[in-house]
Amino acid sequence: MKKTILLISALLTILPVFASDNEAKKEESQVKEHLQNHFKLYGFIRNYFVADTRESVSGTGNLFYYLPKDVNMNDAGQDLNAQPSFRFLALTSRVGLDVNGYYINNVHFGAKVEADFYSGLSGSTGTAAMRLRQAYATITWKDLPLSDEKKASVGLKIGQAWHPMAADFPHVFSLEVGAPFGPFSRTPQVTMDADLGGNWVVTASALWQMQYTSMGPSWNKDKSKYEAAASADYLKYSCVPEMYAGVTYKNKGFLFRAGVDMLSIVPRIHNMKEVNDKYVAYKVNERLTTVSPFAYVQYAKGLFSVRAKTIYGQGGEHFNLMSGYVKVDAKEDGSWEYAPLRNSSSWLSLAYGKKWQGVFFLGYMKNLGLADEVAGTVSASDIYFSKNGFSNLTQMYRIQPELIYNIGKLNLGIEYQYTAVEYGKNFNKCALVIDDLHWVGNHRVQMMVKYNF
Repeated sequence: MKKTILLISALLTILPVFASDNEAKKEESQVKEHLQNHFKLYGFIRNYFVADTRESVSGTGNLFYYLPKDVNMNDAGQDLNAQPSFRFLALTSRVGLDVNGYYINNVHFGAKVEADFYSGLSGSTGTAAMRLRQAYATITWKDLPLSDEKKASVGLKIGQAWHPMAADFPHVFSLEVGAPFGPFSRTPQVTMDADLGGNWVVTASALWQMQYTSMGPSWNKDKSKYEAAASADYLKYSCVPEMYAGVTYKNKGFLFRAGVDMLSIVPRIHNMKEVNDKYVAYKVNERLTTVSPFAYVQYAKGLFSVRAKTIYGQGGEHFNLMSGYVKVDAKEDGSWEYAPLRNSSSWLSLAYGKKWQGVFFLGYMKNLGLADEVAGTVSASDIYFSKNGFSNLTQMYRIQPELIYNIGKLNLGIEYQYTAVEYGKNFNKCALVIDDLHWVGNHRVQMMVKYNF
């Protein structure tokens, strides 16, 4: 009996030690697993082979395609822009880091930083260096009581990220992903997303400009005149951030999103006057405010997916849309009045398949000009148009079929892209060209080799 009691006592002494040791190991394992989920490295190595039949406006080493250039005839009757080209680059390769898993009660914290290798390239020469694409922090309040059955969540995104109007893309693998037929912009912002129980999300944003900026008049000291230039200063001196509000509805394979963007810029803070053979700056009070609504819809079922987007833009050159605004009057105090060019831009994207994926893209843009006629005449120097386009265009379209073969983490793709633009001469009182209307088109064949990690 005495031996039995001693044995039981020993077990009671040893078991808590084993239990404590097991709990410590379990806790250590949980901590390790938790920490592994804090950081997720991602990215890809991407190579593009690009062939064009015509001189065109394009960025990122000619990989980001906008539109073909107009006819440029010399005295010998040769079109100098009818020049084919071929390019191969890997600078759109990308690396990023997602940070998550940090929380205090129901408040979750996260972050993202993402970069590519475009910086340092100028035209067709240079050394590709790392460039910041996205960098933001997130704060999300989860499981907020909404009703007896539903709970809501509210998230804040602070930093540089995709513009809410540019966050929906077609299926295509080309670098411009549907631009300039849809908004394309990454920009500094503070964005709130309120998930109202699963189906509805309300979004509100305050945004600023960095890489993708508005156009406006910039004083050229050497030429003693104002010239069109892209700058973030037009919004900076406004002292009012760009504002966005939108709503999203999603149910199973269907998603609908609509929103409106408001931009208020100050094109000039000074007017230059000639005094005693010198140009002197005088303060002026100028402002242009634009409002641009849009709608987006997508549906997926099985291997089939369809996406479509349309925007009615006032200006929108900071979105990479083919538009801008016009100087319509000069007042006696030296200040100028402006009016936005209106444009309608839309795209449709279809995709089918998984291992073998077929994609079809169709884009269309129409320059609608000014809403009201100006009192005088309009010249090209009065128009502050997208730096990646030309104010003498009336409309444009793009047809783009492509085929993609997916092998695990490897993607192989080939696409044909035809982009056509209608150009003209001589502006009417709504800043639309009316004479010598003609179409110019470019054929682009592009191949992609991409490895994801």
